[in-house]
Amino acid sequence: MHPAFRAPGGNAVPIHMATPDGWDALRKRLDAAAVSFADAAGFEPKAGKHLLLPGAGGLSGVLAGADDSSKPGRDRFALGRLPALLPAGTYKFADAPADARLAALAFALGTYSFTRYRKSEPVKVHLEVPAGVDGEDLSRIVEGMFLARDLINTPTNDMLPSDLEAVARKLAAQHGAKVSVTAGDELLKEKLTLIHAVGRASKDAPRLIDVTWGNASDPKVTLVGKGVCFDSGGLDIKPSSAMLLMKKDMGGAATVLALAHMIMSRGLKLRLRVLIPAVENAIGGDAFRPMDIYPSRKGLTVEIGNTDAEGRLVLADALAVADEEKPDLLVDMGTLTGAARVAVGPDLVPLYTDDEKLAADVLKHGSEENDHLWRMPLWRPYNTMLDSKSADINNAPASPFAGSITCALFLSRFVTAAKAWLHFDIYAWMPSAKPGRQEGGECQVARALYAYLCANYK
Repeated sequence: MHPAFRAPGGNAVPIHMATPDGWDALRKRLDAAAVSFADAAGFEPKAGKHLLLPGAGGLSGVLAGADDSSKPGRDRFALGRLPALLPAGTYKFADAPADARLAALAFALGTYSFTRYRKSEPVKVHLEVPAGVDGEDLSRIVEGMFLARDLINTPTNDMLPSDLEAVARKLAAQHGAKVSVTAGDELLKEKLTLIHAVGRASKDAPRLIDVTWGNASDPKVTLVGKGVCFDSGGLDIKPSSAMLLMKKDMGGAATVLALAHMIMSRGLKLRLRVLIPAVENAIGGDAFRPMDIYPSRKGLTVEIGNTDAEGRLVLADALAVADEEKPDLLVDMGTLTGAARVAVGPDLVPLYTDDEKLAADVLKHGSEENDHLWRMPLWRPYNTMLDSKSADINNAPASPFAGSITCALFLSRFVTAAKAWLHFDIYAWMPSAKPGRQEGGECQVARALYAYLCANYK
């Protein structure tokens, strides 16, 4: 199991859930000394409050303030704040939380820290896996989440396309998957011209990373993740304020690798394929230009309306490769548009699909997993915004409207054979810390999709 967890049966410190409605009943269950101490300390049974209860041998328990389970808008990850507040030791839930599995997951996610560039001690706060909760499955989820966070938080000097390839190869070796990589001018031979154009100005060659796992006879699920390791904006250069977080522009790639780990570790009955177009959108003498026109793998010609709309270009070629195999489910994701953040903020992820049942199922699992999504429309009349006078399609409309929708519509042109398609416009970043979610790189969508896949590909 993950180091955040311990098997039941040890000498663990109890965590008592203190809610406004349950506070009187909890007081009756606690010993008199604990109640007196809580009163003297002025403890209030509210979310965000906690109190360490002393005992004869040290720490006798923890009071953790929480919202009542029926309260609308409650933070179901509230207990994820505890690992940063508790002294070293092993803890257990003395009272069953409203959702013990999510509470345990939140606690484990709260133990994360990014330690690549500074010394750090190993996790010293642990949680006994609650009764009835699958600790092994929670562990693979936490491992995947931490992998994605580490990748997103790593600066580009250590996370260029070749570095991303090395991570994919290591993960594939761990699970017995196969890897093939098409890089540099070899991309042109494979008609992956859009990936080549976006990444050719970088000293680190652009590439398409292709990972496969599972039996060829099983249902085919393909994940495509945007792997723009840094986005300067290209010749349509970003201002410095917009460039500051661009190390996270490979968040789609990090997320599909995290999800792939969960899937392969669980051994789901599917044939998994992971495609990552890995590039750096750099500026140089060989950089692609506004109004250039390139043929795509799909056969459509694409006019470059803006070099800062590069993510959809690399995804388009990768989606075309994926679509040729006619997968049962094709999923793509990437940090694609600021319009998505304007529409739904950093916490919600826009979801696009024409499949009504698929949308409902994924939204349901997202809600259950506290991995929230919001369905957006593939509004076909907006296709006219993608018109080009010289090519089949333009990658960036001049209109300021509906940026996330037009990006999804652009990508939909490259998916014609897959039985089902999902597109996610993720943010992959927490601008401020929340329980279980530290400021920095964040793995969105993976838990919702993992739950959906577990339910459908046992």
